[in-house]
Amino acid sequence: MAQKPSIPKGTRDFNPEEVSKRNYIFNTIKKQFEIFGFQPIETPSFENSSTLMGKYGEEGDRLIFKILNSGDFLSKVDDELYTAKDSTKITSRISEKALRYDLTVPFARYVVQHQNEIDFPFKRYQIQPVWRADRPQKGRFREFFQCDADVVGSDSLWQEVEFVQLYDAVFSALDLKGVTIKINNRKILSGIAEVIGAQDKLIDFTVALDKLDKIGEEKVKIEMLGKGIPQSGIDKLQPLFSLKGSFGTQIEELKSILNTSEEGKKGIEELEFINQGIETLGLKTANLQLDVTLARGLNYYTGAIFEVAAPEGVKMGSIGGGGRYDDLTGIFGLKDMSGVGISFGLDRIALVLEDLDLFPETVTNTVNVLFINFGDAEAMVSMKAIKQLRDNGVSAELFPDNKKTIKQFNYANKRNIPFVVLLGESEMHSNTFTLKNMKTGDQESLSFDEMLNALQ
Repeated sequence: MAQKPSIPKGTRDFNPEEVSKRNYIFNTIKKQFEIFGFQPIETPSFENSSTLMGKYGEEGDRLIFKILNSGDFLSKVDDELYTAKDSTKITSRISEKALRYDLTVPFARYVVQHQNEIDFPFKRYQIQPVWRADRPQKGRFREFFQCDADVVGSDSLWQEVEFVQLYDAVFSALDLKGVTIKINNRKILSGIAEVIGAQDKLIDFTVALDKLDKIGEEKVKIEMLGKGIPQSGIDKLQPLFSLKGSFGTQIEELKSILNTSEEGKKGIEELEFINQGIETLGLKTANLQLDVTLARGLNYYTGAIFEVAAPEGVKMGSIGGGGRYDDLTGIFGLKDMSGVGISFGLDRIALVLEDLDLFPETVTNTVNVLFINFGDAEAMVSMKAIKQLRDNGVSAELFPDNKKTIKQFNYANKRNIPFVVLLGESEMHSNTFTLKNMKTGDQESLSFDEMLNALQ
């Protein structure tokens, strides 16, 4: 007996309905990307290992899927190396390519490789799958899509203003109201660390601060003390623990806390610029909120940091994020190429839309009308009509087999086809078409032109 087929852990099959819903999100995001002036690029699904390795830290390197060299890949491994069983050293001999881990490093490679062909500032978007050899769990997969937009070659803060607007435009187009765009600035976090005398413990400080909502003020203080941050410094943080209110109110509090830090003051100036721009231009449905505990990508971002939260009442992690980086292409030798970018969490957005029942009813309608098959003579006349409908932009098909009518109707119902055409002997004689609305059950006899108008 043949073994039942399966797919690798951490990957998924998508049925037609799921693909239609995902395409709806893709197309909505893509449309807004292009309205905002971003240009599409694509990069190979696999890169040279040298491009990817060493760019994500030790943990990231471990999660990169390596591709074995073709042919006799063990021929470059000598007996001594083979006997030592050092997987890291062996891998470099037997694998020279790897599946991309994200879209950012390939984008940096693309910019450096094509810098003489690119007009800067370069606004690019990219929607492609990436692969990570992570432990599969709910909401975490080994193969998933990323939807990224970046601008490189400009340090203007108008780009940050535009990205806030872009988030708002996409979620408004998806009818997802009430999302919160959280914003912080790396310079703010560096300034706070400086004020409390913990410049050398910036990561420890921010990791602890990031847990404020989860574990509370006292436990955060205990964790900071455990990381070697002095009590005198923690005392200076007291106003930060109760920082609430509007964007402007929080900014004024930060000015007081960071009055001795030039780096912190610069971060405040940048946040004020972005907020004033958004207040003047306005947002459709999203809210912009300052969150000084936000520290995602701290080793990577150098200015603004973004994270998007789903509407209140929806249990979901972030559905988007990004920030400003000052030296994206430096890893490949092209220095001082500042950029800023954001991404959309496709899978989480899909779950939120599903949870809130926000997918349009028509999103899964791939066929508008099905012609019932009553036999070869009727099928030929049906096919002529179907060809005319398709020429006029109406999706139509013929049930391929002359089966019982009830089975053909059931097929239309299961596929959510909204209309069915009955073209039998009487319709052929009268040169008409009986069009049935599958939702209401109503049916009427129409000429071809009348049927076309009804279906359009």
